[in-house]
Amino acid sequence: MNNLQTAGAENNKPWNLLFFAWILATSGTLISLFFSEIVQLPVCVLCWYQRIALYPLVIMLPLALFPFDVSIIRYASPLVIFGWFVALFHVLVVAGIIPEAAQPCVLGIPCSETHFNLLGFINIPVMSLITFSLLGLLLFLAKKSFIQTNNKNT
Repeated sequence: MNNLQTAGAENNKPWNLLFFAWILATSGTLISLFFSEIVQLPVCVLCWYQRIALYPLVIMLPLALFPFDVSIIRYASPLVIFGWFVALFHVLVVAGIIPEAAQPCVLGIPCSETHFNLLGFINIPVMSLITFSLLGLLLFLAKKSFIQTNNKNT
């Protein structure tokens, strides 16, 4: 039994943070599938890259929860960082900050179009950026909490 399983509730914090990261990744995946498959919104190239970064987390994170394996953070972080940068780029494309010539979506579905808008400023790229930001924060806090827990136990 590792130290995380033998001590009290404080030691469950890294597990809980990774569990919430999994819930967030699963929610993001289901929402993206809802928009594309049920609502029939078109999926642009940048959206596909964000999906490529998000979807594997739905499988990776729960595999590290039972039994708990904090090293998943090392493998999940590159996906989250990649997804965050693509989402940020997508937000800047939609905002018109990145010029048309620099956009990767010249063929097919334009990445600058938004088909869903909530409160006038929350669109799918913004939701993706928020999701990847929260995932990054949860992974960082889980790693930090695990290190603090291990330092207390030694």
